[in-house]
Amino acid sequence: MQTDFDQSTITDAVLRSMSNASDPRTRQISAALVTHLHAFVRDVLPSQVEWQYAIDFLTKVGRKCDSNRQEFILLSDALGVSMLVDVLNNPGSGTNTQSTVLGPFYVEEPPEYPLGDNISPGKGGDPLYVSGSVRGDAGDPLVGALVDVWHSDKDGYYDVQQMDDLQGVSMRARLRTDENGEFRFWTVRPAPYPIPHDGPVGNMLEAQGRHPWRPAHVHFMIEASGHRHLVTHIFSAGDPYLETDVVFAVKQSLIQHFEECPAGLAPDGRNIPTPYAKLHYDFVLPVDT
Repeated sequence: MQTDFDQSTITDAVLRSMSNASDPRTRQISAALVTHLHAFVRDVLPSQVEWQYAIDFLTKVGRKCDSNRQEFILLSDALGVSMLVDVLNNPGSGTNTQSTVLGPFYVEEPPEYPLGDNISPGKGGDPLYVSGSVRGDAGDPLVGALVDVWHSDKDGYYDVQQMDDLQGVSMRARLRTDENGEFRFWTVRPAPYPIPHDGPVGNMLEAQGRHPWRPAHVHFMIEASGHRHLVTHIFSAGDPYLETDVVFAVKQSLIQHFEECPAGLAPDGRNIPTPYAKLHYDFVLPVDT
């Protein structure tokens, strides 16, 4: 039996110890993790104090997680890992709508709203009329597709960050496309915002000389039978943080002009007494193979 492992033998010993894993994928992932992690340690040569700091950092990340905040998602996002996983799993092609990160603020089973309704009742801010369609890559309208939407308020906060004040969710909804594959709703215009940076991820960004800001956007998650699930954002053209998004999620095809409209008759026939913005985007989902 071999003991007294040193820096030239310990990696192979750990790899041998997991070679009998019954699941091939578990064996592959575990071996890659050990190989790359050991290579990282050999490259960086951390001191005992630095390694303990790394362990404490991850412990603090875990302690910061609760039902309203997922610090590990923030860490994955801020290190570009979330976008790397997204790109590898959703390479995109042709006219299909590009995907991007889910982010930490999605809420399962959001409230369902009728088409054309206001999903931000009582929220202050500039009115925003959002419309669009969901189609297959052959141009066919996808009737009854589920469209989940969520976004920040005019100050850059999501509902889950202010539940004590709101007493429930807001600025998020589930819609179903009509017989033409179309959807529409009213809300308030979102603002650029910093990701939560009062915790370990924020401390990391400061140490790295980075800002925590994201450009203004609206999140979409779209499901349609027989078609590939889509998670994406639509970003506001001209936003100052488009080129330096802290989570690296911006794609040119997802940048859209939020059209400024005067008070008066809106596209849905309503008379809007104040100026408002209008956003339209047509989503294309490939067939699920």
